[in-house]
Amino acid sequence: MNVDYFLGIDCSTQSLTAVLINLSKNEIILRYSINFDEELPHYNTQNGVFSSNDGKVVHSSPLMWVEALELLFKALVQRDLPLNEIKAISGSGQQHGTVYLNNSFEPTLKNLDSEKSLVNQLQSVFTRETSPIWMDSSTTKQCEEIRLKLGGLEPTIYITGSNTFERFSGPQIRKFYEQNYDDYIQTSTIHLVSSFLSSILLGKSSPIDHGDGAGMNLMNIRTNQWDDKALNATAPNLRQKLPALTNSYDVVGKISPFFVERFGFSPETILVAWSGDNPNSLIGVGLTEKGKAAISLGTSDTYFSFMKNLSFDMLGEGHVFRAPTGDFMSLICFKNGSLAREAIKDKFNLNWDEFGEILRKTPPGNFGKIMLPYFLPEIVPLVLEPTVYRFGFDENDMQGNVRGIIEAQFLSMRLHSEWIQEQTEEIYATGGASANKEILQVASNIFNTKIYQFEITNSAALGAALRSAKSYYDSINERINWTELVNRFLKIQDNYIIQPNNKYKKLYDDLLEVYRKCEKFILKNGEDPEQFRKDFVKKYFGN
Repeated sequence: MNVDYFLGIDCSTQSLTAVLINLSKNEIILRYSINFDEELPHYNTQNGVFSSNDGKVVHSSPLMWVEALELLFKALVQRDLPLNEIKAISGSGQQHGTVYLNNSFEPTLKNLDSEKSLVNQLQSVFTRETSPIWMDSSTTKQCEEIRLKLGGLEPTIYITGSNTFERFSGPQIRKFYEQNYDDYIQTSTIHLVSSFLSSILLGKSSPIDHGDGAGMNLMNIRTNQWDDKALNATAPNLRQKLPALTNSYDVVGKISPFFVERFGFSPETILVAWSGDNPNSLIGVGLTEKGKAAISLGTSDTYFSFMKNLSFDMLGEGHVFRAPTGDFMSLICFKNGSLAREAIKDKFNLNWDEFGEILRKTPPGNFGKIMLPYFLPEIVPLVLEPTVYRFGFDENDMQGNVRGIIEAQFLSMRLHSEWIQEQTEEIYATGGASANKEILQVASNIFNTKIYQFEITNSAALGAALRSAKSYYDSINERINWTELVNRFLKIQDNYIIQPNNKYKKLYDDLLEVYRKCEKFILKNGEDPEQFRKDFVKKYFGN
C-alpha cells in the first residue's frame, strides 16, 4: 500500500514540536514536543527564554534549539516511526528571531560526523551566543533610526509591509551592529530561526523564505527582494551577511547525510523552505483562499487573514507578510486578550459558564455602554499607559462590564482590520476563549460573518507538514489544490458553525462608529462622543 508521510517541525518559544502526517490516509500519525525548560534544563531558560530584569531584553539559545532537534529525532526513532519513508520535511520558526554565525558555519555543516552530536560540533560557529527573539522590546532607538532613514512611517510601511517594530529582525541587527561592532564584523551569516534550523537539516546555508523574510523590515514586500534602502538604513555590508531569499514553496535540497546516517532518513527526503510561525499557522488553520480570516483568542488576541491583493495599514499597527501560497497575509495583535477577559470574570467572581450566560441574556449593543479595555499596555491601538475607560456605566455594573469587554474586543478587532480591504466571508476561531460559544456569537454578530469553531493544536507544525506535502506533489507534477489539501485535515462539523444574527447588523455598524469616536476622543483628542452615544441609545433602546 502506498504511504505518503510528511513531517512538519515548529520551533516555538517554549518547545520544539513535530507533526507527522500520512496523506494517503488523511491522518495525523504523531504530535510530539520537546519542552525546553523541562528536557533541557542545563540551558537555564524560563519559559524557553532569558530575560533582563526589566523584561525588555529577551533572548534564547540557538544551541538549545539544535539539541532539541536531536532529542526530537531520537524520540521518533524510539517510537519505530518510518523515518526512511518520509518524503518531505518543512518547518516553522518563531518569527523575527535572528542567529549570528561566523565563517566556520558552512564548512562545519558540510563535514558533520554522524558519530558525534550536533551540539558538540556546532559549539564554535556563533558570533553571538544567544538570539534575540520576538519578545524582545529593547530596540526602540534603532526602530526610530531606521524609520527616519527610510523617510518616515509611510515609506517604511510601503517598502517592508510593516512599520519598524522592536521585535523585528532589522532593528535587532542594527542594535547588534551598534553595540557589538567587532562581533558584527566577524559575523559572516545572519539567519532567522527558521532558516537556521533549515540549514542544519540541509547541511549548508539555507535561503530565507519570503514569508519569514517579510517580518524583518529588510525585504521589499512587492518585489520579494532585499531592499537596498532598508539594508543601508540598518547596518553596513548587510546584504553580504544575509542568505538568499526564496519562495516559501521552493524545494531547497535533500536532507544532509548526517541525518541519514544517524537517524535513518532516506537520502531522497526533500526539504522545503522553512517559514515563520505565523505564515505556517495560516496554512495550519486552513486560510488558503480570499475571504478567510482567523481569530486566535489567547493571552494576546490575534486577527490574521489570507489576502489576495496587497494593502497596507498606514497607521503602522498591522503587518503584511507573504503567505506560503505566494499571496499575502495580514496579522494584527491585540495584547489585551484573555487577561482582560479574566480581569472582568474574576472581579465579579464568575466562572466561564456564568460569564457566557450573562452574555446570552444581555442585549447586543449593551444599552450603549462602551468600554476601552486597556488593562495592559496595548499594541493595537498603541496605548503605553494602561487605563480602562467606560462610557455610560461604571466598574461595578456586572452585566455592563461582561458584555462591554467582549463587545469592545471585537469592535476594536473589526475597526483595526478595516485596512485589509477584502470582505471577510468566514472566520475560524481558535484559542482558549473560542470554546465559549456565547463569546463567539458576539464576534459573529459584530463582524456579521459566520464563525467556525474548532480546536487546532500545533497549527504551525501542521502547516509546515502540509506545506511539505504540497511542494512534494508539485515537484513530481502531481499538483494538489491548497484548499483540498487543508480540508482533508480540518474537518469542521455543522454544529460548530456559528451564524450571525442579521437583525443586529445595522446596530453594530452604528455601534462601531460610536466606538471609533470613543477611541479617537481618548487617544487622539477627538470630539466628545457622548452625544453620539446617547443618540445610539435613543435609537436602539428608546431612553
